[in-house]
Amino acid sequence: MRKIVSYCMFLFLIFSCAGNDSESTTPNVEKYQTKNVILLVVDGPRMSETWNSASRANIPNRVSLLKEGVFIDNFKNNGTTNTNPGHSAMCSGVYESIKNDGTELPGFPSVMQQWLKYSGAAKTKAWIISSKDKLEVLNNCKQADWKNKFQPSADCGISGNGSGYREDAVTVSNVKSVMTTYSPNIIVINLKDVDSRGHANDWNGYINAIKTTDASIKEIWDHVQSLPAYKDKTTLIVSNDHGRHIDSRGGFANHGDSCEGCRHIEFFAMGPDFKKNMTLSTGDYGQIDITSTMAELLGFQLQYAKGKVIREIFK
Repeated sequence: MRKIVSYCMFLFLIFSCAGNDSESTTPNVEKYQTKNVILLVVDGPRMSETWNSASRANIPNRVSLLKEGVFIDNFKNNGTTNTNPGHSAMCSGVYESIKNDGTELPGFPSVMQQWLKYSGAAKTKAWIISSKDKLEVLNNCKQADWKNKFQPSADCGISGNGSGYREDAVTVSNVKSVMTTYSPNIIVINLKDVDSRGHANDWNGYINAIKTTDASIKEIWDHVQSLPAYKDKTTLIVSNDHGRHIDSRGGFANHGDSCEGCRHIEFFAMGPDFKKNMTLSTGDYGQIDITSTMAELLGFQLQYAKGKVIREIFK
């Protein structure tokens, strides 16, 4: 009897050790394939000239790319429908009515700042690259524990620091250069030409800017796929800071109120963890949900964000 018990204990130890060895050599499976997230903000088009037009003729590249991505057709800006507040909401996950001229920092740290702290990465691994110099404030915030800390790199306007706006072609070129040189994991991009032509009350210029920006989105996505650090492990999210007035509220030349034209904005995204060829009409999604979705993809918790992860678009 004693021999049988000893033999059973021996077998138990053998199989226990084997099980432990097997478990220790099992690789950790990461939750998502995404390693990089790019948020590209097309400044101020109306949905009636983009996704909601009958032919979608002004955005042929996104229409073609939809087979690789997802589109939410009832996405909203539920905060202040101006440039700086809209960008701040998408970056921090909190709606705030901050000044629109670049003289006021957002109240809360951006997804870029929080990721830099979480990851310990160099500041060149997170960027704000903008055609508008006033958006350089996105690399900082008022919150005492975060102000002037964990700041992402910035390339905004002609040379930043209030020096003025620049053409989107320069911004697109700089985005591609930064990607090639630094391989950042987070990039927030602003393309301003649609908004500028709208404010100029130049209908033809406004439509042409929408078409040119659509081509720039394809150009950036093609560049993503050409780089080993990005190919098949990068998520691109395209959205807007605001729309523009509906015709009964003054028309396309301006924005800034709560009319449907100003609030209804784009959400189009592609990435290895998202569904493909999908249009989503359910849910109540808005700008602050972009922040939470970016953080989910990159695997860290946001401290202040009020949004939710857009789980319906995940595989």
